[in-house]
Amino acid sequence: MATIPLEDTFVDVISKAQNGFKLSDADLARRADVAPEAIARIKKGEVLEDEILKLARSLNLGKTTLVEMAKNSWVPEPIEVPGLLQFTTRFGDMTVNAYLVWDAATRQAVAFDTGAIALGMMKSIQSQSLELRHLLLTHTHGDHVADVERFQSDTKAEIWVSEKEPFPGAKSFAEGAVFTVGGLQIETRSTTGHSSGGTTYVIKGLSRPVAVVGDAVFASSMGGGKVSYLDALGNNRRKIMTLPDDCVICPGHGPLTTVGQEKKHNPFFPEFQKG
Repeated sequence: MATIPLEDTFVDVISKAQNGFKLSDADLARRADVAPEAIARIKKGEVLEDEILKLARSLNLGKTTLVEMAKNSWVPEPIEVPGLLQFTTRFGDMTVNAYLVWDAATRQAVAFDTGAIALGMMKSIQSQSLELRHLLLTHTHGDHVADVERFQSDTKAEIWVSEKEPFPGAKSFAEGAVFTVGGLQIETRSTTGHSSGGTTYVIKGLSRPVAVVGDAVFASSMGGGKVSYLDALGNNRRKIMTLPDDCVICPGHGPLTTVGQEKKHNPFFPEFQKG
């Protein structure tokens, strides 16, 4: 399987935090005591370590982890979990992930999002002799639901989405709803902030815990707080970062990671990091 690069650069992380706090470049320069010219150079990708440390401090980002990103010195360790497949498809100028999870004993399966096109997932369902029970949507941004019609026409799967973010043809659930698929239990956690109905699905019954998080968290980053940056951060801290360290995080973009790795390497969670 080809290595999937990180979704965001250190410049993206700075911009997401800056936008979250509604700071102009001039505001950020004053707040961080960094020359506007230095901020402009950093936003072009230049690694000015002293200034990056100041920006991190002023934006409540992890100082060492932001510099680590700037130097491209960390990527998540490869992860494989029996009964979990990741599908990455191109949507415009970016890539997006969808996931397939199944119970080995009953062959019952559940899909999470569709990605740009779900042909690869459909082929896997057939080749693995799986019975697809549900399509669970993490949120309804276009890149994550682009191929819903294929599920509606080609499968008998029920389509579900948070009641906070209705979608045509989908049934809705409230936070805390639990789906049972064979021997798997799937708990729903509301992780709004990037989107109004953003949902994290915590899966128990595989060889290790798994959380399908949509755009709530990426390896070394998180989705932008399009609805509320502070809500996004708070929900991530309370509902994702409190999961066991070995819990696999399945993000909407970029590579698989774990809660433990994100505590050490994600600049948005400095409370877990030294320095």
